[in-house]
Amino acid sequence: MTMSEPHVMRVESLPPKGLRVRLHLDRGDPFEVTLEAFELARLGVGDALSGDARAGLLELDADVRVRESALGLLAHRARTRQELAGKLRKKGFGKDRIDACLGRLEERGLLNDAAVAAALVRDRLRLRPSGQARMVSELRSKGIEPAVATETIARVFADEEVDDVALAREAASGWLARQGEAAHAALGDPRSPNRDKAKRRLYGYLARRGFRGDAVSAAMDHAESLAKS
Repeated sequence: MTMSEPHVMRVESLPPKGLRVRLHLDRGDPFEVTLEAFELARLGVGDALSGDARAGLLELDADVRVRESALGLLAHRARTRQELAGKLRKKGFGKDRIDACLGRLEERGLLNDAAVAAALVRDRLRLRPSGQARMVSELRSKGIEPAVATETIARVFADEEVDDVALAREAASGWLARQGEAAHAALGDPRSPNRDKAKRRLYGYLARRGFRGDAVSAAMDHAESLAKS
């Protein structure tokens, strides 16, 4: 043994599952690492722990911890690469380590922005339909690349056999149903003094939902037709 270097005297398994261990040395304070990192470092009781060996062990430990943190976050719900990176930065991990970890997760198919985007689009179509413009904006805010967002939305819309016009009409019908008799009367009667106000409100609602151009025009006509019936 090289007595100038500390040596591992005891390895204490820590609860609850023994996935972390506390290393007791013949000199210096004990410290904790993941069991996986300790095993990857090929260390055991009686081994010397030089400065380089300790630094290497701590590097392995950080790699294991960032991976486990990422997997834990993904187990809770699907996340985009940008969302996951942001969460890991808040946990104190460095950018290079995070990038390397996320790259490995992508290679294993555990992190997939296109799959997350598709799930989000299907969720919006089911719960709160909106126009493609708003969906693109929402996906981009989550770190989805513009091309991926556009391609994913187009694919999901095709799979679901929907388009902006149909969704805008559905949104306009829902809006009209929630407004009650006053809105029906205003939109259904060309002579109503409140007609323009009702149309502006409906237009604003559709625009905020991400509908544009022909979809808005079709939805406005649809709402007026419903109000007259």
